[in-house]
Amino acid sequence: MTDTNITDRTPSKFDYASPIQFRFKMTKLPNVEFFIQSANIPAITLGETSIETPLKEIPIPGDKVSYSSLDVSFLVDENLNNYKEIHDWITGIGFPQDHKQFSTLLGTSADRFPGTTSSTAATGTSIAQPLSEGGIYSDATLTVLNNKNIAKTEVRFQNVFPISLGSLSYDIKASDVDYLQVQASFNYMYYDIVQISSS
Repeated sequence: MTDTNITDRTPSKFDYASPIQFRFKMTKLPNVEFFIQSANIPAITLGETSIETPLKEIPIPGDKVSYSSLDVSFLVDENLNNYKEIHDWITGIGFPQDHKQFSTLLGTSADRFPGTTSSTAATGTSIAQPLSEGGIYSDATLTVLNNKNIAKTEVRFQNVFPISLGSLSYDIKASDVDYLQVQASFNYMYYDIVQISSS
């Protein structure tokens, strides 16, 4: 039963969310996450349909959820190592030069996205078995901090993969050094918002 007493419906916390208190982590991009400048919690939409009646169409909820892209921006290090992490990931999936680019991506990154485990008879230990498509995907977490910089909420993205990487523009005419920053966009299967601390 819905509580209609206004005093019982008052929020227990009145602090507002700060846009600068967050951490971003992606398993496959260790160099990128250190230089992250911005990240978003993507929009989510639910489709709709309608039922025809003689008087008017009656709207009803659809059954398909759509997620917007996960967008991050980061400063680029002088050796382009973090830029290259995403660049190589994209070219590995799309293999524009050779089919070996795709197999190399799967081979070098599968251990970062382990699946089921199996037990070895010799040692009795459990070893993570890579997923066959593990090199294509990664997981990502956006951690939201409170006003005391304590992690309270995690937004956990599943099966993330890159869909775009911005360009780098060099300009010798620039009067001030404005360090290169680039944006990258990712798609994913879905995300969950998880409260990790209630205190």
